Amino acid sequence: MGEIKRINGSLIIAEGLEGVRIGDIAYVGDLRLIGEVVRISGREVALQCYEDTSGLRPGEHVISTGTPLVAELGPGLIGGIFDGLERSEIELWKRTGPFIKKGYKVIPLNREKRWYFEPRVKPGDKVLEGDIIGVVKESKIIEHRILVPIGINGVVENIGEGDFKVDEPVAEIKLPNGVKREVKLMQTWPIRVPRPYKERLPLAQPLFTGQRVIDTFFPIAKGGTAAIPGGFGTGKTVTLHSIAKWSDADIVIYVGCGERGNEMADILTHFPELEDPRTGEKLIERAIFIANVSNLPVSAREASIYMGITIAEYYRDQGYDVGIIVDSTSRWAEALRDLSGRLEELPAEEGYPAYLAERIAKFYERAGRVITLGSERRIGSVTIMGAVSPPGGDFSEPVTSTTMRFVGALWALDT
Repeated sequence: MGEIKRINGSLIIAEGLEGVRIGDIAYVGDLRLIGEVVRISGREVALQCYEDTSGLRPGEHVISTGTPLVAELGPGLIGGIFDGLERSEIELWKRTGPFIKKGYKVIPLNREKRWYFEPRVKPGDKVLEGDIIGVVKESKIIEHRILVPIGINGVVENIGEGDFKVDEPVAEIKLPNGVKREVKLMQTWPIRVPRPYKERLPLAQPLFTGQRVIDTFFPIAKGGTAAIPGGFGTGKTVTLHSIAKWSDADIVIYVGCGERGNEMADILTHFPELEDPRTGEKLIERAIFIANVSNLPVSAREASIYMGITIAEYYRDQGYDVGIIVDSTSRWAEALRDLSGRLEELPAEEGYPAYLAERIAKFYERAGRVITLGSERRIGSVTIMGAVSPPGGDFSEPVTSTTMRFVGALWALDT
């Protein structure tokens, strides 16, 4: 346990935290705000706080959890609306009303709801990490495939069938060393670590966006990357909304990162009403929303980007073609600039940190078409489509020019 030494906006400097690592999550102050360790310098530890820090005082306690920020992965994500830390905004509304209290904790996946689990293996079967041991009907469209967690290979000792909560064990696997490990409907994964796969494949199939001009002249492949830069009012958000509605991706993850709340409200209004042309069901039955809009803390924008791509990789590992839409990556870059300035790092062009290109590259590299882990051959893909909002429509500014180096398709908009 440490204590706050000084506060600079979303940056907290603490002393006395022993044994912490970069990326560890800590609870800051009496309100237990969520913070992430971003720098360790001697006895001083710098934390990026993901919530509003007004009201914090030097001397309040800081408690390290010893674990990084993780995503909860399991049945119940489809149709959900989450913030950048994967707190369910539907639950937050029910409990706190329209104004979210600082430090309020909400578990992402409903621990009370029961899901019917149908096993696909039997006792005595050998399983590898990434194998499907059973399925759950998550929505009218999506069959949620329960995977053996990463790092577990062995023999199925027992497996159940019937209704289970997400935190109840559905199977038990005996490892080669004799240790038995439980498998639950849910698992967790650090959001900054890409999920592993067996082999990356060349891009071979187009992702039909539902927009004729894009599909004809500027196509994107399943597993590819695209950027849609444009000045204010050129139609970035409208285009991305249309792609989210009518693309032929199995699952769409829409990350509203730092954009206006009315734009997020618009897509949340339409998705429960519109029908998916392929299945006839409502579009909400194959969509996940991460709403980290402009009036929420700037520091949580980075978390929302990584949370979205981690969830996308999880469904990719089940064998689905996932499309993730980020509106806008410029707001994430601005959050990086804000934190870099508070850390007093040497600025690069236009005040952005020198590692901006590295962060953008690492994000877009998590797209791809892959053979997933497991004994059976499954192919899944993650396609990333990101909006870029250059001030004044200047495509030479750092975020736009850097993004254009790493994407495969460019949908530039102008007035």
